[in-house]
Amino acid sequence: MQFPDDDNGKMLAAMAESGIDLTKALDVDFFLVFDDQRDAETALEELTNSDLQGEIELNLNDELGKWEIIVCLNMIPEYDTLVEQEVMLHDFAAEFGGMSDGWGVMQHQDGDDEFSHEDDDDHGHVHGPNCNH
Repeated sequence: MQFPDDDNGKMLAAMAESGIDLTKALDVDFFLVFDDQRDAETALEELTNSDLQGEIELNLNDELGKWEIIVCLNMIPEYDTLVEQEVMLHDFAAEFGGMSDGWGVMQHQDGDDEFSHEDDDDHGHVHGPNCNH
């Protein structure tokens, strides 16, 4: 399977190489970051009241010192769909002073009792263009 030569394509290629079936729906976490807690809470309220079909949570990311909304969507991880969703969420976050900070997929590893992120770094997601990790 061929993927574009960008961060999203590389992430999908790594997932496929690790044995993840990319033709089946997965829980994909999209990360939105905000400097201001009130901006993040307002964005969270808007997402909660929208027709978005997924789980949403707000956390303080101590490592970044920023507020992070995680939007978990169950979807087939197709390149164009991922990019479209990421752009839509980035534009949404920008309305509240935030930005997209990539996406990730949790995968249970054989022999592990915990879930771990699928990419190779410690942050578990494809980094956006303004990522500060």
